[in-house]
Amino acid sequence: MKNKEYESMIRVNHAGEFGAVQIYKGQLAVLRRRETKKMIETMLSQEEDHFAYFDTKLKNEHIRPTMLTPFWRVMGFALGAGTALLGRRAAMACTVAVEEVIEEHYEEQLQHPEIDRDLKDKIKEFQNDEIHHKEQGIEKFAKAAPCYPVLRQMIRQGTKLAIFLSKKI
Repeated sequence: MKNKEYESMIRVNHAGEFGAVQIYKGQLAVLRRRETKKMIETMLSQEEDHFAYFDTKLKNEHIRPTMLTPFWRVMGFALGAGTALLGRRAAMACTVAVEEVIEEHYEEQLQHPEIDRDLKDKIKEFQNDEIHHKEQGIEKFAKAAPCYPVLRQMIRQGTKLAIFLSKKI
């Protein structure tokens, strides 16, 4: 399945995992509650593993990364720090919104008929991690965040836009 569609898939997953790393780094820069920080540190570690997998794949298969990487570095960190400044519940609302979209995105990829078994297994593993992050966010009162429905929808739409752009640019 080594074609433009495949390259786009690897590129967008690389960009998405990079963005997730930046979001969690932004949250950690602001949040102070030990329990919340510990949970986010674990999420960050998993996202770093996901990123490392796609980074290696990108390099080994000579696929160019998105040209938006510098932008995602700033925007991801700002999203994480900005929601954390609104409080831990808003930070968890951010996690829930982003992970919902990524869960859906990975599910679409898993349905692709030409995806090889190794990549499919990795995407499924990563999707399970994202689902777990989403569930942790819900358990930590994401839905009690100020203006949760609006905040969630804004972050979901921004995440979908980031996916679209990273596939193309």
